[in-house]
Amino acid sequence: MNTDDINLAYKLRHALNENLDALPASTTERLAAARALALSRKKADAPVEVQANKRKTRRFFDVDFHFSGAGLGRLGVAIPLLALVVGLGGLYQYEQQQRIAELAELDAAVLADELPLTAYLDHGFNAYLESQQRRQ
Repeated sequence: MNTDDINLAYKLRHALNENLDALPASTTERLAAARALALSRKKADAPVEVQANKRKTRRFFDVDFHFSGAGLGRLGVAIPLLALVVGLGGLYQYEQQQRIAELAELDAAVLADELPLTAYLDHGFNAYLESQQRRQ
């Protein structure tokens, strides 16, 4: 039920309560019978309570926000999703910096070496380097 339906129900109840003494006995009996019939047809799991229109107020960064719950649900999904995207972006940047640092170290080692660059292209030289690394 929306707010307008609840307000109409309160107004009807108030109007009926004000004129209850002025109603004829037959009308009062018909209303009692209709109420009893409605209660007998009510589903067992349907709640009877009617909540008044209450606005929830929360403090968030010293600003009042009025919400119905749907906005909080959307915010509850958006914040973790945003944190995930920022975290993955940071992880990507960190990995890229590590890769660049490793390539720079390799380039510096190659440029500081006294061997000509063609030696690194020789397959036999690669086998020689691997055997030297195993001995150490």
